[in-house]
Amino acid sequence: MKKILIANRGEIALRVMRTAKKMGIKTVAVYSEADEYAPFVSFADEAYLLGPAPSDESYLKMDKIIEIAKRANVDGIHPGYGFLSENASFSQKVTDAGIKFIGPKPHAITVMGSKLAAKQTVKAFDIPMVPGTDHAITDAEAAKKIASDIGFPILIKASAGGGGKGMRIVDGVDVLEEQMSLAVSEATSSFGDGSVFIEKYIASPRHIEVQILADQHGNIVHLFERECSVQRRHQKVVEEAPSAVLTEQSRLDIGKAAVDVARSCDYEGAGTVEFILDTDGAFYFLEMNTRLQVEHPVTELITGVDLVEQQIRIARGEGLAIKQDELKINGHSIELRVYAEDPENNFLPSIGRLTKYQLPEGTHVRVDDAFEEGMDVPIYYDPMIAKLIVWNENRDTAIETMKQAILDYKIDGIKTTLDFGLFVMHHPNFVSGDFNTHFVKNYFNEEGKKAYMAKEAQLVASLAVKLVEEDNSQIKLPNSPSETWVKR
Repeated sequence: MKKILIANRGEIALRVMRTAKKMGIKTVAVYSEADEYAPFVSFADEAYLLGPAPSDESYLKMDKIIEIAKRANVDGIHPGYGFLSENASFSQKVTDAGIKFIGPKPHAITVMGSKLAAKQTVKAFDIPMVPGTDHAITDAEAAKKIASDIGFPILIKASAGGGGKGMRIVDGVDVLEEQMSLAVSEATSSFGDGSVFIEKYIASPRHIEVQILADQHGNIVHLFERECSVQRRHQKVVEEAPSAVLTEQSRLDIGKAAVDVARSCDYEGAGTVEFILDTDGAFYFLEMNTRLQVEHPVTELITGVDLVEQQIRIARGEGLAIKQDELKINGHSIELRVYAEDPENNFLPSIGRLTKYQLPEGTHVRVDDAFEEGMDVPIYYDPMIAKLIVWNENRDTAIETMKQAILDYKIDGIKTTLDFGLFVMHHPNFVSGDFNTHFVKNYFNEEGKKAYMAKEAQLVASLAVKLVEEDNSQIKLPNSPSETWVKR
């Protein structure tokens, strides 16, 4: 594999290109008109215009991307995440064009792209699953009976869903039919698939995911877990590795379950198996993401494994050089997604020009980004500006490193999630590890923000007093006797 095309944009395109260049592989960028002057375009060895800014006229144009790939004579296509990364048709088209898709086979993408198909596929491996149905429910009366057997509250979920769309929490039988109709309607409009199913609602879950690697020769390893419970609108904002709450035994158990999920669909490449963890420590299979995750850097920092390099090596047909018993957790890593959003206004997008953009520096600080000062954050795509990632020897020191990195990251011109990240790092429930997916709802409210501001003011006042005391202790009096001082 001497040349690859990255069918993506922004920070993930740059991140893939950096590893490819390190491996001596030439890179090809494709870009929209909005990204013509973006850093990932100039970083690539070759770059080709896809089309206008909207993604359906550029980054989602499968045939155009493959046409460019053929023209550039590439050996492989890396899809990054988002856009076409979990599109089985794209994977098949790339394969049919005689180009290696750097990711799983179409079958695995198809199976794991449907929550119902995934449930049925992993059933043979005895993977723990939330009580509920493993088939689509269309009849409201049948749904009422199933819900009553499971016990309220229940969750109605879209089979093809993601990001909280097509999802409804139902507290009683009297509103089930209405909520089911709304879930079906939203799933149909969002995914073109109105299939929904029912699960027991886990009231206070933690979101735990496990990174796996699988080669073409049947070898599969897991690279431990990531905690992804700090979310807004069912989308992650803060991730860390490892989780603060898993025991060594539960880590082994959840890792084995993730490997079995990958084995169930004949998986190839890097993938992530997601679980929810209840208050008793029991875990349940949620879904599998058949691509590289946004938060993959925290796994890289605690294992020393370059996941993009492994993806490319697997795509070249190489066997995994990593054995499960050779993998160890080293230290702790935390990632903050720096979004162009206003946390004070329900995390709504804050699009504009980066009038100031200064990266933090430090031995244990990593920034995966694709912006420079003076650039505009385009309205057409996901509003993530960067991923701020830190590592240190343990969780407490990693939190302190993240606090300093956030303070050192200077962005003007738009609102960002940096201050929200600082709020999280200071919050006692995050520091203690006692939190779940309701962190934002439970703590990032008016009462929580007032308490945080009061604590910050107290810390500033204490620091000021300390500095004054230090200054006073360093005052040097003249050698002259005190009686020579005359008051004037």
